[in-house]
Amino acid sequence: MPILETGQAAIWQLLFAFADSMALKCAVELRIADIIHSHDIPVTLNQIASEIDSPTSPDIPYLARIMRSLVHKKIFTETHLPDGCDTLYGSTETSRWLLHDAELSLVPMVIMENNPWQLAPWHCLSQSHGCEMWDFAAKNPEFNKIFNDAMACMTKIVMGVVLTEYKDGFNSIGSLVDIGGVSHVVATAPLRQGVSHVGGNMFKAIPSADAIFMKCVLHDWSDEHCIKTLKNCKKAIPPKSGKVIIVDIVLEKENDDLYQETRMVFDLLMMAHTTGGTERTELEWKQLLTDAGFPRYKIIKIPCDNNAYPDM
Repeated sequence: MPILETGQAAIWQLLFAFADSMALKCAVELRIADIIHSHDIPVTLNQIASEIDSPTSPDIPYLARIMRSLVHKKIFTETHLPDGCDTLYGSTETSRWLLHDAELSLVPMVIMENNPWQLAPWHCLSQSHGCEMWDFAAKNPEFNKIFNDAMACMTKIVMGVVLTEYKDGFNSIGSLVDIGGVSHVVATAPLRQGVSHVGGNMFKAIPSADAIFMKCVLHDWSDEHCIKTLKNCKKAIPPKSGKVIIVDIVLEKENDDLYQETRMVFDLLMMAHTTGGTERTELEWKQLLTDAGFPRYKIIKIPCDNNAYPDM
């Protein structure tokens, strides 16, 4: 593994380490360790959800994603039943430190260190933004620049790898539509020869081209929104020779490469910063593509946090 790539992976892990604390806080507030421990044997997700003391029913898919992250961090164990229908979650020596009534417990520390009052001094924020991240960026030029600079930074890293690993995939393309930049970004995009900036709504229509390209777009949206976009992509490309190239994360349970930690954390970030956004497993990608009418796909792994792009 090249030294430069190892260093990049280390920075990504440190950059998003806070999300692990948020997942830990969630587990403590929901008393997940207590629920599992009270059964003495591993339990299903539905069992956990049914025993969570909350005025509203827990969101099962969101709870599953929290548990996936905590299992990855070895807070809990995960066992798949032979029928493939259910997953059992069990206690570990680590999760015992998250028991509320244990004589020795770190629960009070988790609660204190993740309390908004304790976190506020880091950023001096006194209130939430009250809107989606995209809307906040559109209204706040300073944050918009911070956000765009961060996206540009990621693009430089990711696209260098994409052009190396998938260079032959662009050879037969005469025209390409790059979907992603919201209206205020497109309106201020610099002029480039051979490039036209077109504002629009990907959920309604997409300009026609030989190929459609999307980098880190679909993970921001729910399945319903993604299917709408993919169906519009299918309409915009030639039936036989067209392709849709997606640069996005594919989650894998059995993967210990340098960027696996970052991919898991990105899923938690989608929960925090989007409404319905999620990182997906290959099975979940396959379902999306099938529902959108694509008969086949190919995944090419690349050595980066965005580890694959289905090529339909």
